[in-house]
Amino acid sequence: MTLNQQKLDITDRVTGKLENGAIHLYLENEPIGKIKLPDGVQLELGHHYESEQNRIYQHVSVPDQSEPRYTDCDEGGWC
Repeated sequence: MTLNQQKLDITDRVTGKLENGAIHLYLENEPIGKIKLPDGVQLELGHHYESEQNRIYQHVSVPDQSEPRYTDCDEGGWC
């Protein structure tokens, strides 16, 4: 049996993670390469997102846990 070389388009399956000033590329969980970012590059993120020190953050609203509304409720939701 002979194996023939083929070129597959995997573009839609590649993901990137921002790490140490570069975008590291992965196919599933396998590292396949990286894109080096020049110094001073600025990310353009959507509303509710920001980057800081090679990290990306999302601003979300979460309920305040300091004052629970219900106490002594059973597992069925009866209080």
